[in-house]
Amino acid sequence: MTDTATTGRALPHPEREEIRLEAVLHALSDPMRLHIVSELAAPRAELSCSDFDLPVTKSTTTHHFRVLRESGVIRQIYRGTAKMNALRRDDLDGLFPGLLDSLLAAAARQSLRLGDRPRT
Repeated sequence: MTDTATTGRALPHPEREEIRLEAVLHALSDPMRLHIVSELAAPRAELSCSDFDLPVTKSTTTHHFRVLRESGVIRQIYRGTAKMNALRRDDLDGLFPGLLDSLLAAAARQSLRLGDRPRT
C-alpha cells in the first residue's frame, strides 16, 4: 500500500485492485477536490501542491490531497522537498472506463453554466 517508486519518504497509496468506486466518488464529490483533479487532468504530467491556488487554508488543502491520494485518484511522491501530484488516469480508466472523463466533462459544463469557482 505504499509507493515503492519514491526515493525518500513514501506515502501510502492503495494498489490498483484496492481502489473502490465509492471511495473515488466520495473523493470527487467535493468541489475543491474536483477542481484539483480537473487541473491534474490537463496535459501536464504532474504538479506540486504549491502549483494550486486554492481559496482554503494549508491544512484544508493537505486534507483534500490526502483524501484524493487515499481513494486512489492521485499519486503523490516527494521530489526533494516538493510533494508532486499526478492523476492515476490509467488505473481509474482501467477500473472504471469512461468515469473520469464523464465526471470531468460534467464538471466543466457545470462550471460554465454557473460561472463557479471551487467552493470550500
